[in-house]
Amino acid sequence: MAVENKWKIHNKLLVFSAIFLALFGLVMQYSASCYSAERQFGDAFYYVKKQAIALVFAIVVLYAVKFIKTAWLKKWRYVILAFSAILLALVFVPKIGVENYGAKRWINLGFTTMQPSDVAKFALVIFIAGCLDKKSSLKFKNMIPILIATTLVCGLIMLEPNMSVTMCVGMVVLIMLFVGGCDYKHFLVMAVPVVAGVIALILIEPYRVKRLMAFIDPWASPLGEGYQLIQSYYALGSGGLFGLGLFNSRQKYLFLTFSESDFILSIVGEELGFVGLVLVLCVFIIITAQGLKIAKNADNRFDSYLACGITSVIAIQTLLNVAVISGSIPPTGIPLPFISNGGTSLVCFMAGIGVLENIASKSQRGYLNHKIY
Repeated sequence: MAVENKWKIHNKLLVFSAIFLALFGLVMQYSASCYSAERQFGDAFYYVKKQAIALVFAIVVLYAVKFIKTAWLKKWRYVILAFSAILLALVFVPKIGVENYGAKRWINLGFTTMQPSDVAKFALVIFIAGCLDKKSSLKFKNMIPILIATTLVCGLIMLEPNMSVTMCVGMVVLIMLFVGGCDYKHFLVMAVPVVAGVIALILIEPYRVKRLMAFIDPWASPLGEGYQLIQSYYALGSGGLFGLGLFNSRQKYLFLTFSESDFILSIVGEELGFVGLVLVLCVFIIITAQGLKIAKNADNRFDSYLACGITSVIAIQTLLNVAVISGSIPPTGIPLPFISNGGTSLVCFMAGIGVLENIASKSQRGYLNHKIY
C-alpha cells in the first residue's frame, strides 16, 4: 500500500506541475498582453480567453490520452508520422496555410489556427521510439528510417521557415539516438553534414546572418535585429532579485514584442525577479526529473524511449527559450512550454504529460502485480 501511494504521489506531482505552469501562464499572458490586446483588439483579455479555451481542451486531452494503449502508438507510428508530415505540408497550400511575419507556420481551421510543427515534434518521437524498440543495439543501417523521418520533418519545418523548432527537433533526435545506443562514431559521421547544414542555412538567409550579428553585439543595431534582445535585457535587468511586482511590467507597453509568447519569460523576470524565474524553472526541473524517472521505470523498451523523448522535448524547448531571452544563443522565436501563448503547443505538451502518466500507471500496475504474484 505504501508503494502504491508513492506511485500515485509521483503521478499527481507530474500532472499538478504541468497544470500549475499552464494556469501561471494564463496570469502572465494577461499581464504581458493586456495593453497590446486592448489597443489591437479592444479586449485586454483577448489572448487569455483563447488560451483558457485551449487549456480546457488540453486538460481533457491529457486525461483522455491516459486510456490510449502505448502499444497502439507503436503499431500506428508510420501513420502518425505521415499524418504529421501532411499537416506540415498543408501550411504551403493557399487558403489553408496562414502566413504571419513572413513565415507560413499555421493551418486555418476556420474557427482557429493550429501549428503543425508542435504535432510533428511528438509524432517523430513516437516513430523513433518504435524504431529503437526493434533493436537491442543500434547499427547504422537501422538508423536509416530514423534519419529519413528526421530529414522529412526537419526539412518541412525549415521551409516554413522555423529554424528554432528544427534545432529543437534535431537535439531531441540526438538524445534519443544516444539513449538508444548509437555509437559515438555514428555521431561523428552525422555531425559533419549537420554542422555544414546549419552553417549553410545561416549563410543563405540574410536575416539569419543579421540575427547572428545581433547576438554578438545587439547594440550595433538597437532598432533592428538587436532590438528584441536589448528589450529582453532591459526587462530582466529591471526585475532585479524580486521583480517590480505582478502586473507592473514596463516592457509590455509595446517595447518588448511577442511578450505573451516567445519572450514571456522576460516579463516573468521583470515582474517576479530572479527569484521568480528560479521558482518557475524549478517546476520544469520537477517535470523533467519525473519524466526521466518514468522512462527509467517503464516496463518495456518502447515506453521507456517514448517517455525519454517526450521529456527531452519539454526540457530542450525550455532550455532554448531560456537561452534566447538571456542572450545565450542568437535570438530566434521558440515558445516556452505550457506558459507561452499558443493553443496547439499547450494541447500537445499536455498530451505528452498524459502519455507520461499513462506509462507511469502501467509501470505501477506491472510492479504491483509482480509483487503480488
